[in-house]
Amino acid sequence: MLDLPPLQQERIVCSITAAIKYQVPANILLAIAEKEGGKPGMFIANKNGTYDIGPMQFNTTYLLELRKHGIGPAHVAMKGCYPYDLAAWRLRQHLLHDKGNLWTRAANYHSRTASYNLPYRTDLIKKGHKWAHWLECNIPSVSHTVLSFDSGVSTMAVAIQFTKIWPTSQCEL
Repeated sequence: MLDLPPLQQERIVCSITAAIKYQVPANILLAIAEKEGGKPGMFIANKNGTYDIGPMQFNTTYLLELRKHGIGPAHVAMKGCYPYDLAAWRLRQHLLHDKGNLWTRAANYHSRTASYNLPYRTDLIKKGHKWAHWLECNIPSVSHTVLSFDSGVSTMAVAIQFTKIWPTSQCEL
């Protein structure tokens, strides 16, 4: 297990889990999580009257659509992985339906307005590359091997093998 502070551990584990669940690039979701820099219970007022809430700074504008499913501010403000699931769902919508290249669509998580999207996107790309490298260094590769046969049915065991491509010092955040 990686030795990380609890908030960072939650951010990493929840981001990766949500990325897998919603089929979005984990490095991009991790970059958004870092860039947004929120914490559970955090509510930040914006100049336009909306709020950014929780660890993923989920904007209340998106809650209008989710209200019909019973999802409200308390859900995106909570501790745990649910806010990351909601953020991954939202990122997936941007990646599937918005225009522009991958990074422009990912930066739409923050804003579709070009003057806000560009600086966010520029930093998101840097963070995305950093997280891609970190993932390569720290996430195990999974292989499987048939270990034995029991009554003609193969029993499968999964062997997890950590593959360090880079020296540890180059894999730090």
